[in-house]
Amino acid sequence: MSADAGIDPGLPLTLDNCASEPIHTPGHTQPHGTLFGFDRDGVLRYRSANAASLLGESIPALGETLNVSHFLGDEIFHELIATVRASDDGDAIPHAIEIHSAQGSFHVVAHRTASGFICEFESAVNAIPTPKNFPFTAHRATEKLRRQQTVDHLLNTAVEELRRMTGFDRVMAYRFRHDDSGDVVAESVDAALRPFVGQRYPAGDIPAQARRLYVINTLRLIADVGAIPVPVEVAALTTAPLDMSYGVLRSVSPVHLEYLSNMGVNASMSVSIVIGGKLWGMLACHHRTPRRVGYTVRMACDVLAQLLASHVQGTLARELVSLVDAAASLRSRLVEQVLHASDVIVALAAEVDALRAAFGAQGVILFDGGKLQVFGGLGLPAASALVQWLNAASPTSGRIVHMDSIDTLPEALRRQMQTWRGLLALPFGVESQGWVLLLRREQIETVLWGGRPEKTLVTGPLGARLTPRGSFDLWQETVRGKALPWESITLESAQKLLDELVRADAAHQTEISRARSQLLAMLGHDLRDPLQSIANTATLLEKSGGDGKITRRLQNSSTRMQRLVGQVMDMSLLHNGGLTFNFHELDMVSAVSQMISETRSAHPGLEVMPLMPKQLLAQADGDRMSQVIGNLLSNARHHGTPSEPVLMGLSLRDGMVRIEVSNVGLPIAPELVATLFEPFKRINTKSPTNRNGLGLGLYIAHQIMAGHHGQLVYEYAEPYVVFTATFPQRQG
Repeated sequence: MSADAGIDPGLPLTLDNCASEPIHTPGHTQPHGTLFGFDRDGVLRYRSANAASLLGESIPALGETLNVSHFLGDEIFHELIATVRASDDGDAIPHAIEIHSAQGSFHVVAHRTASGFICEFESAVNAIPTPKNFPFTAHRATEKLRRQQTVDHLLNTAVEELRRMTGFDRVMAYRFRHDDSGDVVAESVDAALRPFVGQRYPAGDIPAQARRLYVINTLRLIADVGAIPVPVEVAALTTAPLDMSYGVLRSVSPVHLEYLSNMGVNASMSVSIVIGGKLWGMLACHHRTPRRVGYTVRMACDVLAQLLASHVQGTLARELVSLVDAAASLRSRLVEQVLHASDVIVALAAEVDALRAAFGAQGVILFDGGKLQVFGGLGLPAASALVQWLNAASPTSGRIVHMDSIDTLPEALRRQMQTWRGLLALPFGVESQGWVLLLRREQIETVLWGGRPEKTLVTGPLGARLTPRGSFDLWQETVRGKALPWESITLESAQKLLDELVRADAAHQTEISRARSQLLAMLGHDLRDPLQSIANTATLLEKSGGDGKITRRLQNSSTRMQRLVGQVMDMSLLHNGGLTFNFHELDMVSAVSQMISETRSAHPGLEVMPLMPKQLLAQADGDRMSQVIGNLLSNARHHGTPSEPVLMGLSLRDGMVRIEVSNVGLPIAPELVATLFEPFKRINTKSPTNRNGLGLGLYIAHQIMAGHHGQLVYEYAEPYVVFTATFPQRQG
């Protein structure tokens, strides 16, 4: 990029503003032809300075209107111009003819522009003659291309046939990556030259504005890198520079010419591979000496590239259909298994290998209801910490989370992840958060760059400017810290799978909830009467002088069973409209004292240390509040350190009644805290003193406090596990 390339001289010269160089309006043409730019009325506004020397004196002067006497009155030429002028304003498709005159033979190429039309004369002098039987050669090339079945075979065939048609020393096929860098994936090269296949070239080699031109004008010839460009003359009062985006003679950026010179290239031709309106790849031709391929051969090469793009697109589409079908089959199997499974984790685990294959993942983590399974080598502590981190971010159920680097994870978690770098997370679950986590390992990649990718800032005759690298010797770079990026089709498949999992889990949970409600109601109703009979029998035995040890065992067992039945009945109520409450004036000191007395009587070895005022009146449901207090005391007894007392506190703070139960013990595991107040947690509470619990007590206590417009919370204040229930002293 030269200093006069249109960049604000006050700006620092960087790759960013280098990318804004106006290469579509260079103000010069290549010297092997001449250009004329007319406005809508046919007035000549632009003309190459070499026009008269190439075409003689019959050309119009700047500012003159085109008429039939110009260009030696050639009828074919004027018919071409009439056709172009009659075409739609937005039609930039070129029209071409071949004319022969006293000045020589020319290919004349004309196209519409936003302000008029452009006509270019490309001289046949010094052009490579069109080979004999070229139509048959071109047809054979297209037939060979048509018979290829894979993208690699298509590209290898294309470079061989393009080199045969044009005679260039080297023809390469680039395939661009997601970051716009390009790999040389196929090559046909003269035996005397070093191959470039397998090398990568940075995105900066083709700036954004050049990519745009490669899309809209798919073939570009630079016939002689060392040729002196010809300035474009402008008519008086013409202010806008001439847009040559669709031209065949447009001059070349000085940076690109220097780039080619540094590579030892004296002529080049590039043919774009455009798929879906984007530059997917490119066929790049290089020659060690100037080489001007004729317009006819170039157009055949352009047709070949378009045919190549069509076949590549079709091949990629077939591969995509195969991937989509496989993903749909996997979704169908997974959903069916989840719907009919009693354990979602077991259902998902059965398809772990299929999940890894479908998503290109090496590791899988499954989490649901506190249950965690890991496949692929990541340690359980790291998997648990990763799930906790994801849950702490308050994920939206049904929305995927993905990354190809773990830089955003906390440092401690990053260390635990070892070589795992890619994460694709699928959050599902209605009642509790569930996860399907797909992991990719670090992709340690040795990139074979075609020379160091940086441009450098130097000062030369034209002032400070960016210069392309001077050496294209192979330069290796080891890239670490990232996994292979998640492909767009993979992310799309993951979202579809997640949508199905969310729906299946919702249906599954609805079915379970309905069955659970029916079972709870039945158990609560059918067990209450026989349990009462057992309790009455134990009382009669005790009064009649029966064995005291046996009667106490019967009474304790029946009491525990009645408590469980009470919880079952409460669960039934919660699933069918909610708990009922009877609020009245209650002395909380009396209620707490009564529950402490009952607990001490049932468990003589338990020491409870109360800290309460003499009286604390509040509006509450006495029976429900006794349930909360009794549950918290029972919880402290089961999970506290034996021989250590349970602390029972009751106080009034800022109009809020505060019940605090503390026991000495280890903190609750972080992965269990999130589900602490959810029902049926028996799999999580591994206390040997509570093997017969249903995991309902804390859930019901939490619901009772919510019914009192309060809350129940857990905290750890070393060495104490503390549960605190708070509610307003006055309801409403």
